Parts: sequence; structure tokens; C-alpha cells
Amino acid sequence: MPEDKNQLEELFLREKPVKIFLGIKTTKDDSIYTTVLSKQADCTFSHTFKILNSLEKMGLVTFEKTGRIKTVKLTDDGKEVATNLDSIVKKLNQLKEKNKEEKKEEKPKKDLKKQAKGEQVAS
Repeated sequence: MPEDKNQLEELFLREKPVKIFLGIKTTKDDSIYTTVLSKQADCTFSHTFKILNSLEKMGLVTFEKTGRIKTVKLTDDGKEVATNLDSIVKKLNQLKEKNKEEKKEEKPKKDLKKQAKGEQVAS
């Protein structure tokens, strides 16, 4: 069991696998080429393919082959996980922006305190 947990953590707590997984979700069609995903995630084709194979083993994506063309598609479970993961990423980005704004607001307060004490304020 710990090995499975590490595999999940490696996939979903790293930037590139998340970009690849969510890249499938955000496509206009149901399926997408592996090469397109690798470009979107700024990743090599082989690394992208390795990640997609791991996702396939977990039952989150399937590969479809039509002639020589091979595409990847989210399963029903994959769609559910991708939707939840997308929500988490959006929430984390909101918190990051909120934190930036709070830090910007704190700086003028610190500067005012320094001015009140007669210290020089850096511009």
C-alpha cells in the first residue's frame, strides 16, 4: 500500500503531471494527442507518455488508436478526479493571490511605522 501512496503523491503533487492530466480535461474534444500534451506541459514526449501510462494503470485515462493515430482520453473516474484536482489548483492559486495582496498591504503599514519613528523608508 505505501508504494501506491507514493505513486499517487508523485503524480498529483508535481507540476508536470498535473498539467498533463488537466490538459486532457481542458481539451475541446474528448481526446488529445500525447504530443500536444507534452508541448502544453513543456515536457518531453517520453516523460509525458510515462505519466500517461501511470494514469492508465490507475484507470484514469485510456488510449484510443484509430489507424496510426493514438489519442488519450479521460475515463469517467478520470473526469471526476480531474474536476476535483482543477478545483484544488484554482483554490491554491486564489490563496496565493490573496497572500500576495496581504503582503502588499503590510508593506505600507510597516513603512508608516518607520516614518513615525523617524527611520528612512526604502523605495
